[in-house]
This record gives sequence, structure tokens and C-alpha cells, in this order.
Amino acid sequence: METRAGGLVRSRVANACDTCKQRKIRCSGVLPCGYCVRRRDPDSCRYTAPRVRRPRPSTTTTTAGHRGDDVRSSVSHASGSPGAASNHSVVRIGAPVQQQHHHRIEEQHPLEEHEDTEVPREARLLCDAQGKLVFIGDCAPLSFFQTVRRLVTTRVDAHAFAPETGGYSALENASSRPSVSSGYGALPPRVRIEIGPAAVGAYLEVTRGLIDLFEDDARLERDIIEWAAEDHGDDALAGAVNYLVLAIGCQKIEKGGEGTGQQYFDYARNVALASLGGNLGVASVQVFILITLYSLGACQINAAFLFFGLAARAALSIGVHRTAVNARFGPDIHRQRDRLWKSLRVVDLFLSTSMGRPPATSDVDCTVPYRQPDENGREKFDLLNASVQIFLVIESVVVEVYSRRKISPRLTEGISRELRGWSGQWLERLKEVVEDNKEGDVDAGVVNGACQVLASYYYAVMLVSRPFLMVELHRRLSDGCSSPTTTSGKSKLADACIDAAILMVEPIQDLIDRGLMTRRAPVIVSWLFASSLVLGVGLIGGFGRIIEKYCRAAITALEYFAQTDTHAVQYSLIAKSLLSTALEYLETKEIQERARRTASSSQLFGLIPRTPRGSDGGLDGPQSKTNQAAGPGESSSKPDKPHPSQDDAVMQRFGFDFESTFLGMTGTPEFSVFSGFEENADQTFGALNLFPLLDGDGHIDLASYF
Repeated sequence: METRAGGLVRSRVANACDTCKQRKIRCSGVLPCGYCVRRRDPDSCRYTAPRVRRPRPSTTTTTAGHRGDDVRSSVSHASGSPGAASNHSVVRIGAPVQQQHHHRIEEQHPLEEHEDTEVPREARLLCDAQGKLVFIGDCAPLSFFQTVRRLVTTRVDAHAFAPETGGYSALENASSRPSVSSGYGALPPRVRIEIGPAAVGAYLEVTRGLIDLFEDDARLERDIIEWAAEDHGDDALAGAVNYLVLAIGCQKIEKGGEGTGQQYFDYARNVALASLGGNLGVASVQVFILITLYSLGACQINAAFLFFGLAARAALSIGVHRTAVNARFGPDIHRQRDRLWKSLRVVDLFLSTSMGRPPATSDVDCTVPYRQPDENGREKFDLLNASVQIFLVIESVVVEVYSRRKISPRLTEGISRELRGWSGQWLERLKEVVEDNKEGDVDAGVVNGACQVLASYYYAVMLVSRPFLMVELHRRLSDGCSSPTTTSGKSKLADACIDAAILMVEPIQDLIDRGLMTRRAPVIVSWLFASSLVLGVGLIGGFGRIIEKYCRAAITALEYFAQTDTHAVQYSLIAKSLLSTALEYLETKEIQERARRTASSSQLFGLIPRTPRGSDGGLDGPQSKTNQAAGPGESSSKPDKPHPSQDDAVMQRFGFDFESTFLGMTGTPEFSVFSGFEENADQTFGALNLFPLLDGDGHIDLASYF
């Protein structure tokens, strides 16, 4: 409240929405605010938390690099209700009781509440199948694998990830067969009408929840068959779209579809590239999105990334990011263009997150609504809307967490609020679709799409809690403890990362067992690989032996996808090696613990003799017989060995060499995920190539690094 000279009292809101800030007008402070309601665009009303300036360091001399880090770390983004943005406390008016209780618990740990957690720089250059260097960013699963590999080989087993994981390249983007090139003026390939229905059905099953490019999916099969019967029509670009639909469907068909699909793809790609100099339209965007999806299915990730850039620029050129522009074409075209933009956002954010690269699209100048409420105000069930909403949360995690070096508790709370909001809207309904056991009327495409959206949600949880898991793992492996003595906020976040990985594996394995899971699912394969890594290090870190069950389930699922996906082949080998290392490590720890307990309790009942067999204690053994044969005054040819102690007997009892083990542990060089971050960036999180280059035929072998 502010009092003026005339005695009038003016109320001021603590925070204004982003639109009112940009236009510098008065904001009502509610969600949505009055101005956005008057503009008839309530979905665009968003609140960003105000900037919190960090205190200046005590020293008078500060380097320019440190000043830049302070500025980058000072922004804490927590979008949600305006009350949440204006209140500096975790507790909000009307908040649930469990949140208030959680706040009281956190007040007991004031240091941890205000302590930021380091986020390592994990970006690096890797070699693809042709031996060319490819950039993989911080949030990519392959970068996370390199961090896990470094931690495990340094702290657990130097021979982990043995040479059997080097048979394939995890960046395999070479075509499995030579491409059949055909010029733009070449005759189009003959369409096999007999495979049309199956190919269109396979296309819908693969792309559900990922893209929605056509006005009516139910009419798609009939339109393509009519187009094929009419000698492909006169519009070459529209024909290229139909060829790509059939190519993606043939890619999924297991028998006899790959060669036909490759022919369709080669012709459609050449037509699409030749059309860039002409007029752009909706078909131009569609054709390059479909080329991107086909490239993803063929494990050509760089090609997919490049072709999608053309799709994004073509979409911006025709204005599909503005819903007012789309509305000028009538209701049906309006809906199609809006959903075309949503499809672009989903594919773009998946590519950028899985490869750790900046996205090609943004919502800075976008007015397409991502929500569709019904008459009761509840969100209508739409897989594409659910998918784009969770990918927007993932985008905020990547921008606010992985583009900076620290994650604060307040930022974590803001992101968790967004995830809770999405979960309240979609989680129950999506799980009902995935777990529906009705026979006969199950739509495999809808089920696979729902499972893919769920996997993206669980990956978002893993992405935001992954830095806390690595901190907890480093602490446990350094201290030698298997479980924390006290439960802190960071340990809870580490547990949340493990739980999200477990929950991701369960529906995927269930659909595989029921025969409903498609084998072409690049989104699920990428997120499942990250889940297998989290489960493997969770098993090593002592988060529970039950994790072994889900590790094996993740490996089984990756092997299922590996029948058609080169990436999944490599991922399954890595997950197997990590699981084997974890089990050996746990067995070693159990042997050590059992031997220690036996050594302390064996004296109670004389379970282990003080003088083992073969010593000078009166029992005949090989050593005593040798000494007797040598005669008095003569010594045996073998040097005398010290008498084995009781501890030596315990070691022999369990078949374990304690001395070599402890020497190996003490001789391990000190390693910290976050220590010496700036000074030793190249050594700890530098641009280390995962796959070496060979001078020969470009074959990639991982053996020297594993």
C-alpha cells in the first residue's frame, strides 16, 4: 500500500505479468490479469519471478568472469501463479498442509535452504560414424553417460564399461544401405497400393503424440489411396508428403518395408529440396517435418537436426506461429495450422534436449494457445497438447538450470510447481490410457503416444533432480556409506530422480509384454537410456537392491527396441556393463562387511581356529612336512612365511584379498564431480571424445576408452 499527499491509498501488486511488463502498463496481479483477458488471450499471461540480486563479494577486486557468473546465477525463474511469484516463502496462502509441513522441515536446515547446487558443464565433442566431430550439449543423455562413466571408472571400477560396449557407435548416423538418388525430374516410384493401409496405420502409430499434420487422420488413408490411384496428381510437393507418410510407415513394417520406404524417402527428399526456391506453404513445413522423423527413425540424428531447421524457418515464413493469422483460413485450416506449430515445438524441443543444442523455435512472438479447456474449465484430453506442455517445462529446465552453473532451492521449487501442475492435469488420465486392458478396442497409436508423453514427464523430473543425484552419489562413494544418516532436501531430490526412472520403466515394460509397444520410438529410446543410467548409478550408490529389477527391465526394453534401432543396441550394451559393474561392487562390499563381522564374532565360540592348518601349531601341513624333510640345521628351499593371523584366516574363509583391495581403494586418485570446476574444466568436464577416430574405414571402436 502506498499513501499519496491527497490522502488516497493506492494498492500495488508485488509482480506484474510478462506482457504488462513489456508494454509498461498497469497489471491487476491475478492470473490471468485484466489486460490479457481484455485482449482475449488469457493463455499468454505468465509471471516471471523478480530478479534477486546476490550480495557483492567482500573483496574489492572481482574478475569480469566472476561478475558474469553472478549475473547469470541471480535469475531464478518460477512461472506459475502470481501469488507464488510475489511471495518469497515456499508456503502460500491456501497451500496444502503437506507443503506447510515441508516448509517447517526446511526451516530446520537454513544453510541447505539457501545453498546452491553446482551443475557441471557436460558438453563435449563426440565422433559420429564417419569420424566427424559432433557437438553434444550439457543436458543430452550421452553427456550424462560420459559423467557417469568418469565417476564409475574413477571411484568404483577402472575396468567398467568393458570392450563389449564398443561394437557400435552411439552416434550412428550413417545410412544402413546406400541411398538411391534420383533427380527432381526423375519419374516417381510406383506406389504399392496393397501396402497403403498398413503403412498409413503404422505411420499414425509411430507419430501419435509427437506430430499432428493433417486435418483428419481418419481420412488420411483414403486420401493417399485415391492419390495413388490418380497417378499421383499434379502437385509434386503434396505428393512428396504422401510418399513420406508411406516411407515412415514402411520403416516401421518389419518385413519387406525398408527398401520400399527408402525409395519413397529419396524421391520425396529431392522434391522437397528442389521446392525451396518456389512458393512456401503448409506442405513445405509438412514435408521437412516428415523428413526429420524419417531421419530419426533411421538413426541419422544430425540429418534430422538440419532438416528440421528448414521446417522451422518455413513455418515462420508463412506465420503459423500466430493464431490470428491462422484464423483467416477458416476453422479447419486454423486448427491444422495451430497444430502444425505445436508439432514443430514438440519435435524441436525433443531434438534440442536429446542433443543438448539450442532450439530452432521459441514462444517469444507466438500466440498459438497450448491449452484447450472444455465448458467446465478442465483441459480436454489431447496428446499433442499434453506433449507440448511437458516439453515447455523441459525447455525451462534446460534454460534455467543447464545453461547456468548452479541451481537454487527457489528455482527448484518453481520448476517442481510447474511439474506438479502438469501432473494434476494429465498424469492420471494418461496412466488410465496406458493401463487400459480392454481387449479388441485398444488403439495402439494412442497407447504409444500416451506412454511417450509419460516418459517425457518422468525425464523432466530426472533432468531437474539429476544434479542432486550426482552430488549425493559423490558423497556416498567418498564417505563409503551406503545410505544417508539424515534425510535432507537434496537427498530427497536424489530419491526423486531414482523414483522417476523406475516409474518410466514400468509402463514401457508393460506395453512390451502386452504386445502394444512399437519398435520405432526414438523419444522413448532416448529417455529410457537416461533412465537406465540413473538406475545403474542408483544401485551403486546404495539406493536399494530392488533397483536391480528395474535395471534388468530397462535393459530388456532397450533390447526390444534394438531390433530396429541402432542407438538402442549401443544403449543396451552400456546399460548391461553398468549393471554388471554395480553388482560386482555390491558383492565386494558385502564380502567386506561379512568378513569384518566374522572377524569380530569368531572368538565367541571358536568358529575359526587361531592357528590355521599348516602352521607350527602341531597340525601337520605341507610346510611342516617340508621342514622335517630338510633335517636339523638345514633350511627349506622356500623362504619362511609369517604365520597367518586370525584375520588372514577370515580372508581365506571368504576368498577375498583384502590387502590388494584396500591398496586399490587408497591408490585411486581423488575425484570430485564439482571440485576445481573452473580451473580443471578441460580435465573434468572438457571436450573429451567418447569415440576415437581411426585412419581406416571410419570404424569406431570404444575399447580403448572403456
